[in-house]
Amino acid sequence: MQVQSSTQTNTTPLNELFTVVVITHNRNAFLRRTLQYYSSYAAKVLVLDSTVQGDDRIAVDFPSVDYRHLPQYSYKGLQEKLSWGVQQVTTPYMVFAADDDFLIHDALTASVDFLQANPDYGLCHGYGFMYLTRASEVTYYRRDKLIQEDYDSAQPETRVMEFMGQFLPPFYAVTRTDLLKQWYSLLPAGTSFEWQEIGHTFYLLACAKARVLPIAFAVREANYGSSDHNTNVLTVLSWQDAKTVAERERFAEFLASIPTAFSGQDPAAIKQIALNSFAEMADCLLKGRSLSGAAIFRSAWIEPGQEPVRSFAPEQFVEMPFYNKPVFDLLTEYEFLLHAMPAGRLQLQELEGVLLRQHELMRVHPNDDERTIRARLWEALTLNMFNREVVERLAESMLASEEPEEGVKLQAWLERLNSVPGQQERKLFENMPTGRLLQWLEARNPEPAQLPAITRHLNSHAGGPQMGILLLDLDADMVKLQTTFDSLVGGHCKAFKLVVLTTGELPATTTVRDNVHFVKVTTTNYVERINQLLPQLGSDWIMLAEAGVQFTASGLLRASLELLGAEGVRAVAMDEIQRQPGGALADVFRPGVNFDLLQTVPSMMARHWLFQRDVLVQAKGFAAEYSDALEFDLLLRLIEDGGLAGLAHLAEPLLICDAPPAKENAHERQTLTRHLAKRGYRGQVGSTLPQTWQIDYQHSERPLVSIILRSEDNLEALQSALVSLLQRTRYQRHEILIVDNHSQSAELAEWLGNLEGKGERVRVLRSSERLSESALYNLAGAEAKGEYLVLFSAHAEVVNANWLDALLNQAQRPEVGIVGAKLQDARGVTTQGGLILGLNDLLGAAYVGEKKDAPGYLFGHQVEQNYSAVSGACLMIRKALFEALGGLDEEHFDTAFADIDLCLKAADAGYLTVWCPQAQIQHPGVLPEAPQLAAALRDKWQARFAQDTAYNQNLSLTGKGFTLGAASSVNWAQLLA
Repeated sequence: MQVQSSTQTNTTPLNELFTVVVITHNRNAFLRRTLQYYSSYAAKVLVLDSTVQGDDRIAVDFPSVDYRHLPQYSYKGLQEKLSWGVQQVTTPYMVFAADDDFLIHDALTASVDFLQANPDYGLCHGYGFMYLTRASEVTYYRRDKLIQEDYDSAQPETRVMEFMGQFLPPFYAVTRTDLLKQWYSLLPAGTSFEWQEIGHTFYLLACAKARVLPIAFAVREANYGSSDHNTNVLTVLSWQDAKTVAERERFAEFLASIPTAFSGQDPAAIKQIALNSFAEMADCLLKGRSLSGAAIFRSAWIEPGQEPVRSFAPEQFVEMPFYNKPVFDLLTEYEFLLHAMPAGRLQLQELEGVLLRQHELMRVHPNDDERTIRARLWEALTLNMFNREVVERLAESMLASEEPEEGVKLQAWLERLNSVPGQQERKLFENMPTGRLLQWLEARNPEPAQLPAITRHLNSHAGGPQMGILLLDLDADMVKLQTTFDSLVGGHCKAFKLVVLTTGELPATTTVRDNVHFVKVTTTNYVERINQLLPQLGSDWIMLAEAGVQFTASGLLRASLELLGAEGVRAVAMDEIQRQPGGALADVFRPGVNFDLLQTVPSMMARHWLFQRDVLVQAKGFAAEYSDALEFDLLLRLIEDGGLAGLAHLAEPLLICDAPPAKENAHERQTLTRHLAKRGYRGQVGSTLPQTWQIDYQHSERPLVSIILRSEDNLEALQSALVSLLQRTRYQRHEILIVDNHSQSAELAEWLGNLEGKGERVRVLRSSERLSESALYNLAGAEAKGEYLVLFSAHAEVVNANWLDALLNQAQRPEVGIVGAKLQDARGVTTQGGLILGLNDLLGAAYVGEKKDAPGYLFGHQVEQNYSAVSGACLMIRKALFEALGGLDEEHFDTAFADIDLCLKAADAGYLTVWCPQAQIQHPGVLPEAPQLAAALRDKWQARFAQDTAYNQNLSLTGKGFTLGAASSVNWAQLLA
């Protein structure tokens, strides 16, 4: 090999030789971190930022950077962005840099020097490994294996085959700019990401030699989660289906047609070389010859100002060139940036809970002194020593203490933190979901000037209803108890009595007349003790809570005002905020009284209710045999005695508590089974997802079902719908009634004629004149023989064979009027769930775009629940009810929204509408565009559109729904009226 030394002196400034082209899209935190990293490097830096909203401060904060804001290029328009970007490069050498990678400065310079010294080489790089940043540590992984390092053959075929057979991705290699300009000028528009990478490699090696230097070159962020690109190079290289094989053939032909060192050879021969190289690359990737991930070590910062502590995995790879102190020193610098300027999705997700805990630890309580404040600050520092606010406050505290030297150390650490322009942790936290939720919660509080009027109002009503809180301290945890006490003392409601049922030692002798009463219990008798206490308590309302919950400042106050003079209310559900296992907070904003969601997700729907004390006493309290489902069992018994009457919901968060464990709760199953038996069912309760239940009511009757299909010059769609019904319906007691709307198609008429006379399973009904859609369904309903009707769109197809069984499982319940199905596309992605009144101005569908295994808000994507309306694309109703409701309203909703109107009429008649995701139908799920009919629907059902009881008013009414609504204050003045 003829390789010149790369140690020769180069007098040309690096920024005239070499450009680092940073690629970014909608990742400002990553971009700023990577620019901070390259700010100490002498090369020219060009940024290609396709973010919709650019960052005007980049030019100010990084004046040497050439920042190009390119909103015309989308995330998937990478090819066009790169094609434009390479044309802007004026230096002879360049490298693409992802915004989440660290290309080692000295390695880049060494690669430039090598290419300067060896003009027949087109690209140069070294070995890379990977990092993954978490909240408090970084894990490193070996990515590259030792391979052939010089591809110096004069034969382009040899270079290509050798490189593809030991593939180290050259996209981030230092490359001659002219080569990349030529490549992007030749690349066909719209080339997929996979073929861009494969073609990039083939072209460079077909045009020039390549060198892999025996040095550490890049530290790249490890891939995790899913990519919007959804790419898989191995798939396009190895799959043998006709479409993929044809794509390979076409791209090989393209490579054979462009000018390279192969030019002059037979195009067919070049194409075969390309195909052979594809096979070689696939074999390399399959066998892991050059790329194979393996954990190397974890690195954690334990003490400010000290080196991180590294824990090595059992298997090490000392043959790789990153096992040396200079590289480890570099990693320390990188880690400091990673923690001081957090950006990664996983890192931020884990940091969210940490920052919340630090936020709580920094809060000053009325009984605090310097010692307690300092102790909590030290605890906060151990959670995340890169939080500038924690470090600053602790440094100030320690400087004023008997250990000022610790304050000096912390001040030095703070100066180092402030040497990089990281986002202040408070601002970072406020932009996280937990931070936004806490700001939303803060906005609910009354203004200080409003509190005297609220107090006067309550005093005029004997102080308002008194809340009795039964606090379970079964772990004898004084820290948790203090947390709950602090939240109650800091709240605006003082009309409460607290009964602490503890397994620990009693801190004082108390009675039920005291505001705080301690009761000694065991883990086996506490329910019995509660039931003994209930008749003695003077509180109006009773609730169960666990030690450690934090009551919101205004939740109990609003409940007191809302419940003044409330007649006939037996129990009230309020909203809550749950602390996830990682510490972050999530809102649990419940719908109004939703019987089916209560049954299917009791862990989300049956906790922390307020029960009217007399009702609770009359029910003989809680059932000890269901100690892990006390409230759920009680609610089911109240429903058995009085139906849903007297159950209410108040859309106000009452407390912050731990999320229930993601495991099966046997007591929930047992009491639900008991409840079904009480209602006369031999029902079976099962579960396919933790915290959720599915009920098979085991109905004894097997009624005839009439499935109605509308025929209106739609032969192709009608045929597909019918075939799916015939082939994928397990429940056989059904008829398919095709009602033709005076179609003019001779082909359709012939097909319908052929269906007639072939048994009772498929019947054809013809209209002698063209009717409206609603009138046609009414005509069919009158002629249907079934006890149940299914309105089924001709644009729908059955997905799962038990779809009709699932609908009947719900529809045969006497309290249910209408049942709807989950609509989805061919990939199983939901196109329409239950329908929400008022979403996006008029009507919106739940869970649009959710993948089939996504749990959804409150697990609602996977379980039966009650909605105000469901889609007529697949809607089941009892024929007798359909007739009693007057069928579809063909006068006012002849072409659209008659299905919504039907659901609302059924609700007015006292029936539930159930959305049943176990019945899955392929359908586009697009809602009709009919502004005049939409206005008529809203006018007719104004009260229901004003607030859909199946949707919490604190959730957003824009977008996909089930997201936090805008922060707004409670109308306290109205509550005093």
